[in-house]
Amino acid sequence: MAEPAMQLKNLKKTIKKKPIIKGLNFDIYPGEVFGFLGPNGAGKTTTIRMMAGLMKMTEGDVIIQGKSVKKDFKDAIRHVGGIVENPEMYPFMSGWKNLLHYSRMMPGISKERMEEVVALVGLEKRIKEKVSKYSLGMRQRLGIAQALLHNPSILILDEPTNGLDPAGIREVRRYIRQLAEHQGVAVIVSSHILSEMEMMCDRIGIIKNGELITIQTVKDTVQQTDRNELHLEVDETEKVKGYLKEWGNEDVKTENGYLIISVTREQIPVVIRQLVEKGVNIYGANVHHSTLEDKFLDLIGEGAIE
Repeated sequence: MAEPAMQLKNLKKTIKKKPIIKGLNFDIYPGEVFGFLGPNGAGKTTTIRMMAGLMKMTEGDVIIQGKSVKKDFKDAIRHVGGIVENPEMYPFMSGWKNLLHYSRMMPGISKERMEEVVALVGLEKRIKEKVSKYSLGMRQRLGIAQALLHNPSILILDEPTNGLDPAGIREVRRYIRQLAEHQGVAVIVSSHILSEMEMMCDRIGIIKNGELITIQTVKDTVQQTDRNELHLEVDETEKVKGYLKEWGNEDVKTENGYLIISVTREQIPVVIRQLVEKGVNIYGANVHHSTLEDKFLDLIGEGAIE
């Protein structure tokens, strides 16, 4: 396996004698999109700020490409790009001039590199226009371009789809996946839109009360459930309900014209075969897996999500 791009080692933060982050330990690898989830007040933003070098840690360390943020801050943080609040741009300047202004703060950023990041986020046609004419999605993409200018190997994005319409969300999600898959960047994303995280991330870390309660790969999170919901569109629902209960399916619901039963994967073909043998006409059969949202709420309890 590749060496981790970033490692959190017993990371702690205490504010006014109150422990906010209580010893986080996990690794993030090149080319993966790592989602960071937590309810309100879980310590997610505090952790992200420490990862990005924007807040001092009380104990522990963050190791970035083998360099310690504590002992070698400058060398470690140069590998990181990020948008931790909304990207700040000068609206009266063009996208290109905004990037140029930002590039002057960092040594060695060439015009070629600027053109490369503009192409990477797909802004070639609009980069010479004033930022005031950009949609929110375009501003987010310009923010990502700015964060990528110095060629970081780790990109930290706090709520990158905040305030975007569905098209903008999809657009930003596509660029994030592209960066990880084609550029080998380790992308760390926090978001409260759980369906988005499910589509965007390879692994998810869930934090509650300043502690990491689980890290799971997204595929496992949504597939490793014993129960599935089988939605059946049939004639004579009451009669079919009777059959299902007879065969031991106690919990049978009706919703939007469908009969819904909870089954294991192995039971699905058995139920369908039994119904066909009884002469039931089946017009539709859909299996609904547990979603990331279901899993998340199981783990943290029903509470406000940050």
